[in-house]
Amino acid sequence: MRSSMFEYMSIFVQVVEQGGFAKAADVLHLHRPAVTKAIQHLEDDLGVKLLNRTTRKVSLTDEGDAFYQRTKILLGDVDDIMASFSPTRPPRGKLRVNAPLSLAHSVLVPALNDFQSRYPDIEIVLTSTDRRIDLLAEGIDCMIRIGELQDSSLVSRRLGEAKMVTCASPDYLQKHGVPQTPEDLSRHQALNFFSERHREALEWSFVREGETVSFIPTGHISVDNSDILLTGCLSGLGIIRGVHAVLAPWIQSGKLVEVLGDYAGEAKPVSVLYPSRRHLAPRVRVFIDWLCALFTEQKPRLQGLLQSE
Repeated sequence: MRSSMFEYMSIFVQVVEQGGFAKAADVLHLHRPAVTKAIQHLEDDLGVKLLNRTTRKVSLTDEGDAFYQRTKILLGDVDDIMASFSPTRPPRGKLRVNAPLSLAHSVLVPALNDFQSRYPDIEIVLTSTDRRIDLLAEGIDCMIRIGELQDSSLVSRRLGEAKMVTCASPDYLQKHGVPQTPEDLSRHQALNFFSERHREALEWSFVREGETVSFIPTGHISVDNSDILLTGCLSGLGIIRGVHAVLAPWIQSGKLVEVLGDYAGEAKPVSVLYPSRRHLAPRVRVFIDWLCALFTEQKPRLQGLLQSE
């Protein structure tokens, strides 16, 4: 492969990610004609059209999309190889991370200043969602998940455990009473969280006399977004069960009230997942190590909220 081909591929990736030739030229500090010429050379060498061009936007052809996906992996591997053989070179590059909304709000984002101060050359692209994603298809370097993991080709590393808590708004409890046992939930309205994969509400688990009792409580509303779940609870729509680290500030402020505190539920595992590769990219490796330290060091904002392994 000609050395210029790597340059053309890098320019092509920037055109795609910046959404146009002009922005790519600015990022690469090149003249726009040089960017246009590089794409033309690339298409001529490949014998296919990679981009659809209009006066307003640039979009990928089917061949262009396939080429972009493979080129991103190739260029990333080249960068990782160079970094691996340059021990004095600090980790750098774009790190794509996905985390559940609840942990992104309560744990990850508040701590990112520390990571950025340690690794200023790493650019973090954080996406937050409660839905199940295909890490490889969406180009994510690593993702954090709460709960038992399904069988997967991904590598997982346990970070800790998330304590769960049951709570409701003061208004709801004033109108409907306070449940004293898990069985009392049958006379209440629960806001349930459902799995996008199975479209079924997740079970609530309680420990009673050393035995775990799990069931789906009665409820007329189910959601697939933890932010909406919290908003619904604050609005008095019903009782919820969620991660203590997320709900603790609302409980401490009095806007939510913990119920069934004598029936401790099983803590859910928190894990980080990443592709199974023999040589992990330095930027991914240092981020995962930092995540593990964040949990195991029991920083003040996590104490009593998340149990570390």
